[in-house]
Amino acid sequence: MIPITRLSVGEAEATAAADAVRSGWLSTGKRVQQFESMVADYVGAKHAIATNSCTTALHLALIAAGVKPGDEVICPSFSFIATANAVLYAGATPVFVDIAPDTFNISPALVEAAITPRTSAILPVSQIGLAADIPAVMSIARRHGLKVVEDAAPSLGTRIGEARIGNLSDFTCFSFDPRKILTTGEGGMITTNDDEAAERLRLMRAHSASVSATARHATNDVILENYPEIGYNYKMTDIQGAIGIAQMGRIDEIIEERRRLADRYNTLLNDDERIQLPYEPPGYRHVFQSYCIRLLTKKPQVAVMSDLAKQDIASRRILAIHSEPLYQKSRFDFLLPETERASKETILLPMFVGLTDAEQDEVVQGLRKALD
Repeated sequence: MIPITRLSVGEAEATAAADAVRSGWLSTGKRVQQFESMVADYVGAKHAIATNSCTTALHLALIAAGVKPGDEVICPSFSFIATANAVLYAGATPVFVDIAPDTFNISPALVEAAITPRTSAILPVSQIGLAADIPAVMSIARRHGLKVVEDAAPSLGTRIGEARIGNLSDFTCFSFDPRKILTTGEGGMITTNDDEAAERLRLMRAHSASVSATARHATNDVILENYPEIGYNYKMTDIQGAIGIAQMGRIDEIIEERRRLADRYNTLLNDDERIQLPYEPPGYRHVFQSYCIRLLTKKPQVAVMSDLAKQDIASRRILAIHSEPLYQKSRFDFLLPETERASKETILLPMFVGLTDAEQDEVVQGLRKALD
């Protein structure tokens, strides 16, 4: 079976994790702090706050952005369900708006039309390795006094011009699960330039204790912490941080290999009129966490995916969140034709560092056969 992803980890990650275990400190500590510093420096942000997943990162960031029960948060439906679930965790209501048909990212013009007096934040998704139009979303947010929490789970390293995402929104959240650009097994990160919010986020991820466990263990004095607000147990472990440090040392190499593989897919599939290749807008740099094609045939998406599976080739789809049972009773003020079309017409092909030319050839041949 050619999987949708395959881990790109080796002796460096194994040694880093083992060193963390041997150190005697496994919870959030100096390795997580180093990993945070590396991510902050890489994206050009003042602060990076590690969490145990991107979902928990989104939850905390929404709270730090001032989202309260009863509020509305504008977001796309074409995403993984965690995007909207994080809004529910904060007690707010997701308001779904449609996407652009070429980038599959949220349409800024539709965002502005969806703003109401209850709107407190906008949650764009930088999908499958391509940045959303964050400058346009930020401009809308500033005009209306709103915060922007960017779900960039799959898109660490993507750029608009020379600026990497992670330094463009009020809060940007990344994922490190096994399918993302980097992996720590599970894990997430929030980047921000807001000093006050960053300090609050660090406290909230550890039950909002006024003094961290690291600080208490580093002194011989008695320190009695207090808990000024409700917090959560969303900490990243030092084992994960150690793996993240090793992965960050390879990030440029990882992204370049993903772009090479995407270029090779493009070359192999360019003459097939039955599919639409991924789009990279001028001035944007795609990191291709996923290689997403649109089917231009009448053969159903599920049938194509099934035919690929019979040839031992994995594929995936992206949800239309509003069509899932959890959200079907939600209120929709806007039609989502592009979202619904994309969710039925697009599939993700295998994409990972370590995908061989022979495997890629097999995927392309299998796709052509599935489309026949």
